[in-house]
Amino acid sequence: MEDKKTSKQSLQELLTHELEFKYAKSKVVIPGIRRIVAPNPSPYTLHGTGTYIIGSGEIAVVDPGPNIPSHIEAIINETKGEKITHILVTHTHADHSPAAKPLANLIGAVVMGYGPHGEEEGEEGADLNFIPDALIKDKDVIKGSNWELECIHTPGHTSNHICYSVKGTKAVLTGDHIMGWSTTLVSPPDGNMRDYFSSLEKMLLREDEYYIPSHGEMIKKPKRFVKALIGHRKMREKQIKKYLHTNDISYIPDLVSKMYPNLDNRLIKAAGRSVLAHLLHMRELGYVKATDNPNGKGWLLV
Repeated sequence: MEDKKTSKQSLQELLTHELEFKYAKSKVVIPGIRRIVAPNPSPYTLHGTGTYIIGSGEIAVVDPGPNIPSHIEAIINETKGEKITHILVTHTHADHSPAAKPLANLIGAVVMGYGPHGEEEGEEGADLNFIPDALIKDKDVIKGSNWELECIHTPGHTSNHICYSVKGTKAVLTGDHIMGWSTTLVSPPDGNMRDYFSSLEKMLLREDEYYIPSHGEMIKKPKRFVKALIGHRKMREKQIKKYLHTNDISYIPDLVSKMYPNLDNRLIKAAGRSVLAHLLHMRELGYVKATDNPNGKGWLLV
């Protein structure tokens, strides 16, 4: 059982950018789960998207990643002598699902996911072309010859986000729902902060021992980490309330500059999307309201 001191650690103390890997090479994360990191590093993906190989012999691939020929070739090379029977995605973002169909066309596997992308309007980075061969839903169990995955629907980052519990390993592949190096971007309209909070609470009800995210290192104390994520999100909403008390703070760019000082310019737009998600959630709770004025839409405390 975690002691009170460790359970109250801040999120920043728990995050790490470290990851041992080589591009185009697979590495065993824990027995039964291998990872190949795609060569798509960025401020949003860290070192790149983790593609996971489940089982041995007849195997599943989770999150084949972006449609980068060298990465697809690496997946095939690193599974030589084995048969990929299933290709699954956690969600439909451009760094996770576009390689699914090209890979399936080469090896003949079935592509599975919760469904196409949800809300199409207003979101960058969505894979709007993804259509699975087979739909999956919450609590579905997908079985191979030597592996078994339980589907956990975790909307929030996207409406179709699925985590996969790998039976016999005490581990969950958490996609972008819970990452080891950063908080998760929640960008409306398909991203939804209310759903994200609910999905985090859903994970707290489970007894998993490891989270293996698509970006970043494995998380070895999941409940502590999820509690820190929830605490961090609540802190952000407290900040919004605080700054909305200030007469000259009512627009999202103003809130971002106060809440995220010294932020990398490449991440300012994403921070604004996250603040918007929080404001929409707070409006649902009756804490704030949007207001139109000659200078455009602002936000006020109710």
